[in-house]
Amino acid sequence: MSKPNRPIAIYHEHQDWFRPLFSELDRRGTPYIRIDARRHHFDVSRPDGEFSLVFNRMSPSAYLRGHGNGIFYTLQYLANLERAGTRVINGSHAFRVETSKTLQLSLLEGLNFPYPRSRVINHPTQALAAARGLRYPIVIKANIGGSGAGIRKFEHEEDLAKAVQLNELDLGIDHTALVQEFIPAIGGHITRVEVVGGKYLYGINVYFSGESFDLCPADICKTTTGDELLRTACPVDAPKNNLRVEGYTPPPEIVQQVERIMQTALIDVGGVEYITDSRDGKLYFYDINALSNFVAEGTRVVGFDPHTRLAEYLEQEAAR
Repeated sequence: MSKPNRPIAIYHEHQDWFRPLFSELDRRGTPYIRIDARRHHFDVSRPDGEFSLVFNRMSPSAYLRGHGNGIFYTLQYLANLERAGTRVINGSHAFRVETSKTLQLSLLEGLNFPYPRSRVINHPTQALAAARGLRYPIVIKANIGGSGAGIRKFEHEEDLAKAVQLNELDLGIDHTALVQEFIPAIGGHITRVEVVGGKYLYGINVYFSGESFDLCPADICKTTTGDELLRTACPVDAPKNNLRVEGYTPPPEIVQQVERIMQTALIDVGGVEYITDSRDGKLYFYDINALSNFVAEGTRVVGFDPHTRLAEYLEQEAAR
């Protein structure tokens, strides 16, 4: 495959997550540059043009690392690149979906795909009213999260009432949150399906210990008492967290639904997570993710290195 004449730009905030991709591009001799989203500037009248395309790898959890300044800025930067005709992989629309759990549920609603029953609030005092009619346990999820940030689980209404009274609810950096029914996972696992170019790449099941994780949805990171829980569905972290990850091929209809979700969201590269309710066997999509780190030890788990497929896709898009 011919290499692009101009370098591929990788726009990212986290300095460690994408080393496997950089290593693969180095191995292939593919020209690329790294753009640091933590400290950046651009000229609206003269957009960047020294690269063939921009691959957006900005993280919505950047604010947890003191880089929240890059989140809303990224929307402006990507929109300006697109206005000027630059090819952006995971562009401004994809990033808007990535940074809004509310928009994710709205997208699922529009597609008539199942998701946990949810309400949206803009102030902690609205949590109790929003939870009325929902089945407990419930979770409060910050609209802009990432890596399980800003999620609390409540077993009973009185637990939520106490948290509201003590002003313990954090709605996140855009002061918006979901009040959502908690889904206990059948078989103690969630399923994540990855796409590249909007098409199915692979699926995995991520198992977590009932003793350590209370069979919680994969993105819960705090209990009602504030105790930390590991982010169980970050496949790249699975080995060091002693989690079991296995390759899994979802049924064709689920693959088709995942592809429709990503194509509707205009997410070129990313993952969709779903969970099956242990109480009634119903499946629910609960996370649409444009920032995929891919599974650790991909060759062993899914039979190939996903970064090779990603690099091939980037080269193809850059050569267009």
